[in-house]
Amino acid sequence: MTERKPAGVSFESWVDQQIQAAEQRGDFSALPGFGKPIPGLDRPYDEAWWIKEKMRREGLSVLPPSLTLRKQAEDGREEASCARSEAEVRRILTEVNEKIRTALLRPPEGPPLNLVPFDIEAAVAEWHARGRADGN
Repeated sequence: MTERKPAGVSFESWVDQQIQAAEQRGDFSALPGFGKPIPGLDRPYDEAWWIKEKMRREGLSVLPPSLTLRKQAEDGREEASCARSEAEVRRILTEVNEKIRTALLRPPEGPPLNLVPFDIEAAVAEWHARGRADGN
């Protein structure tokens, strides 16, 4: 839009004319999302909606790194208890242990970590015992 506003025309009228001309040319019909519902329109208004959406798209977390790792350890323990094989239990807990060991060497920001690496052999024995108790 490089046209200059003509003298004697209010800014609002001139902008309205520009919008109407663009609509007639079809400039708005090829925009991404045209004709689709606006996501989240049915949710209550949240002033920080765009921040939360950006963080979700970028895979960011609002938790301090130490709390994020605690959550990952908790999730890893739960996932390992539901694993289908001993190899899967070992893989899951080994991945979490690597993160814990790294964090112990270079403590992350936030509250104290309060984690130690999992005893994989004990977890595997517990997994086997649970499997026999469940009748698997």
